[in-house]
Parts: sequence; structure tokens; C-alpha cells
Amino acid sequence: MTVLQATFIGVGSMVGAGIFALLGAAGAVAGSAVWVSFLIAGIIAGLQGYSFAKLGAKYPSGGGILTYLSRGLGEGHLTGIGSWLFFTAGSIVVAMIATSFGGYASSVVAGGDETWGKVLAVALIVVMSVLNTVGATAVARVQSVIVIVVLGILVVFAAVTIANIDLALLAPAGYPAAKEIVASVALTFFAFLGFGVITFTAKDLPNPARQLPKAIYMALAIATTIYIAVSIGVFGTLTADQVVEYGTTALAEAAKPSLGQAGYVLMVITALFSTTGAVNAGLYPSIGMTQHLASVGQFPPMFSRSVGRFPVGLVVMAVLASVLVIGFDLNKIASIGSAVALLVFSAVTVAHFRLYRETGASIIMLVIALVATLGTFIIFCTTTLVDEPTTALALVGIIVLAVAVDFTWKAAARRSKHPEAQA
Repeated sequence: MTVLQATFIGVGSMVGAGIFALLGAAGAVAGSAVWVSFLIAGIIAGLQGYSFAKLGAKYPSGGGILTYLSRGLGEGHLTGIGSWLFFTAGSIVVAMIATSFGGYASSVVAGGDETWGKVLAVALIVVMSVLNTVGATAVARVQSVIVIVVLGILVVFAAVTIANIDLALLAPAGYPAAKEIVASVALTFFAFLGFGVITFTAKDLPNPARQLPKAIYMALAIATTIYIAVSIGVFGTLTADQVVEYGTTALAEAAKPSLGQAGYVLMVITALFSTTGAVNAGLYPSIGMTQHLASVGQFPPMFSRSVGRFPVGLVVMAVLASVLVIGFDLNKIASIGSAVALLVFSAVTVAHFRLYRETGASIIMLVIALVATLGTFIIFCTTTLVDEPTTALALVGIIVLAVAVDFTWKAAARRSKHPEAQA
């Protein structure tokens, strides 16, 4: 895998359904200042990216950020719980993005029928799972094509809409209070969480110590630029109220004044490509991550095996994501994956405090990164969770389940190793 391909894995994971789904929700909080919110979120992600880049250069592994967690905190329960949480969060995010794909695809081929939406979502998960069994090279090549198409269309969209924006719609006089803009960062930061996937490409890079940091920084720079440009184009074309009303189709509606119905269709095509790429990138870490965790005793040995050509970790994530697609209303727990990822990111930074002398990282930068990431999670808790009790309960339930699974599995492993102690 090349640096550019690793970069595209991260960009594809970030610039997925997020940019389509987030604008309406963020606009309801930050109004036409959403571009400022994306800028702040990009800076916070860059701080976390600095930590990951330093750790990845020192400890390149197929285990990605979970390797960094164990390096700093050891192979105990904290690392195990964090690993189960991250795996679960990955499954939820894959399910969410696949559901978004199903919604767009069913609107094209089946008039928006919900059943067909679920069928197409599961079909996408199956197809991308098969692709991931072919190998990292195939994943990287397909991802590169998808990302190039998506970025190309979004660049055209941004250029056309910005060229025709109504500056009055973006006037600072119409921005909400600063605290509202800051509160919206808890939403816009979710669009950057996919960059953590890049850390799992280390096993496929010829020189990860040099190439991994480059891929992380390039992916974050590309995603931040795209998010800011697109949000300026949308909110410079539509009022904040219109963006909120249109929701996931806001980009398509913003394209109409300049590109007509063709622009609307173009954005639907972009949504299909971007969600496909995000599912592909979301499934990619499952193989290396679970095999690494099984090798160090954090996951059961079965995760180091395969069912035919399919690695068990990939199968479990694909099945779990499919069950979520079929059996749950993901809109009610849509931000759970991101909330869990924020907790894991924060834990990785805490682990980095014990390793910064080895990685050469600035302790000041790490403190700022931790405060920014935890601050985003706290804002999420005091805004989103207050208004969404179902989400709060689901978050607590997932954390409790991760704790229970980790303690149960490790207790069983100890008993199997020392049966005489049980006797």
C-alpha cells in the first residue's frame, strides 16, 4: 500500500455519510457558522492525529490504535474493554453508513421502500466483506477509485456553489452565540472520527514510521478542506432553516440553483459512492485488529482463525452490522459509535502520556489533545444525550456489555489454563 492509498482509506472513512447527514443537524445549532464548527473540529482532530502519528511511527502494527493502548496501559482489563468498545463502535458505524446507502439506493431503484433499503444495505456489507478478503491491495485500489470520484464531484459542487453564493447568508451578524458554535463541534467532530482507521494500514505500508504520519496528516487536511468548502457552498446558497428542513438532501438541493436537476442527481450518485467507500474502509481494520488482539490474549483465539477465506473478525463485524441494520432503528442510536470512539481516543492519549519519551511527542500537545477530545465528549453528553435518552441508555448498555464480555472471557481463559486452581 502506498501513502496515497492509506490516505484515501482515511478520507473514504471520513467523507462518507457524515457530510450528508451532519449539515442539517449542525445547522440547527450553529446556523450558517457551520463552516467555523468544521474548522474547529478539524483542529481538534489534528491534535489527536498528532498523537496517533507519533505512536504509529514508533509502534506500527495491524492492531492500530489498540496497539498503542496496550503499549501504554498494558494488556489488562482497561485495554480489553477499550478494544471491545472500539470493535462495537466500528460495527455500529458500518451499519449506520450501510443504512444510509440503502436509503439512497432504494430511492433510486425501489421508490424508497424501507425493506429494499435494508436488503441493499446488507448486500453492500456482504460485497465489501468479500472485497476485504481479497487483500489490502484490492481494498486500497477500490478505495482510491471511490475517493477520487467522490472528491472530484464534491470539488465541482463546492466550486460551483461558492462561485454563486449569497454573501449575506454567511454574514457573521447572522451567526448564533459563540457557545452555540462550540456546542455544534460535538456534531461536526464526528465527521473526522474515521481517520483512526489509517493507523491500521501500518502493516501494509513499506515504511510505516515515515509513511503513516504523512497519510494521517494528508487525510485530515483533505477532509477539513472539503468539509469547510462544502459547508460554505451549502449555507451560502440556502438559508440555515432550509438546510435543516432538507436534512440529508441539503447538498442535492443546494446544487439545484446552479446545476439544476442534474446537480441533484449528481449528489445522489456522490452519496452512493461515498457510503460505499466508507463501508469498505470501516470493515478494513476488522481483520488486522482482531488478529492482533487474539495474539495478545485480549480476544478469544477464534478471532485469529478464518471460516474458509473469511477471517473471523471480519465475519463477526459484518454479521453484527447486518443484524443492526435489520433489527434496529439506527437513527435513535446514530451517534453511539462516535461517542464510544471519542472515549477510546481519549484513552489512547492517556496511554501516550506513559510513552511520550519513546515517541518524542510534546507533552503539551498531548495535554491539549486530551482536553480537546474529552471536552468534545462532555459537550456531546450535555447536549445530545440530554435530549436523546435512548442514546444515553444505549451508550451505558454498550459500556456495561464491553466490561462484562472482557471480564467473563478472561476469567474463562484463566480457568482453562489453570484447571487445578478451580479444583
